[in-house]
Amino acid sequence: MLSVIIPARNEESAIGQTIESIISNLKVAQIEHEIIVINDGSTDHTGKIVDAFEKQGIVHVIHHPQPGGYGHSLKEGILQASYDLIAITDADGTYPHDKLPELYKVIVEEGYDMVVGARTGPEYRGTFLKMPARWVFLWLSEYATGQKIDDINSGLRIFKKEIVLKYLHTISNGFSFTTTITLAALLNGYFVKYIPINYYKRIGKSHIRYWRDSLRSLQIIIENILYYNPFKLFLLLVNMMLSISLMAFLGFLVADNPKFTLFWGTNAAFSFAAAFIIAAIGLSADLIRRIATPSRNPRRWGGVGWGGVGFTR
Repeated sequence: MLSVIIPARNEESAIGQTIESIISNLKVAQIEHEIIVINDGSTDHTGKIVDAFEKQGIVHVIHHPQPGGYGHSLKEGILQASYDLIAITDADGTYPHDKLPELYKVIVEEGYDMVVGARTGPEYRGTFLKMPARWVFLWLSEYATGQKIDDINSGLRIFKKEIVLKYLHTISNGFSFTTTITLAALLNGYFVKYIPINYYKRIGKSHIRYWRDSLRSLQIIIENILYYNPFKLFLLLVNMMLSISLMAFLGFLVADNPKFTLFWGTNAAFSFAAAFIIAAIGLSADLIRRIATPSRNPRRWGGVGWGGVGFTR
């Protein structure tokens, strides 16, 4: 049994075929399902199209009077879902819905908590300008989680509803929903598997603003790391300061001018001291987190769940 959540904003060109594709593939695989479409303040004919499907009893539709955000729409759909397994996808024709039965089979039969469609192909790689930001986000996320991540923000995935319910306050209301739910799962001991999928050119106009959304994604990734595992981020800063201290110390050893000797020696000493101060702050932050949140995943560690204040940008 599967609840499929589709957020849609001004997707009149693709929403109809998206719904039909999902229904067709799930029926062939004989997977009992429901489809929930969130019309997120569309100003085109998206609302009328999904209403027509709802009148046929094919989908359930939630209308927003104005755009509330990609993540906000997904959260609302997930909270309304009847089943414990949630699939999300986009309404723009980019994802292959014939992969849904495969993802569903993996999560049902192999014991995973989340199965992600890891995008491949030229449309996913995109332009050269997008690659640096993607590398930074991926490296930072893999460093924080200690795991290889094939695709941190794929919009086609199936996961257990309990993950969203438990970490709702830390999951983004914007385009970073997928990034934050991946981090929430990995940093809290859930099992995640990646299945390669094709990724196609979108139908219609993209709503993503690259530079603005990239900076926001970086901010949210850092916030998640600070929330779930703050010492990892502080440790990165400690290593940077120790590296600076080492280079300054080498400069101190080879300098033959008293002014340069003083400069490099002072820098080495201050950088070394700063590394220990940052480490102390990081340990304190991690201790506070452990006290405030005694157990993040009771199913894994037998605790009482996650508490505390979160963020939903």
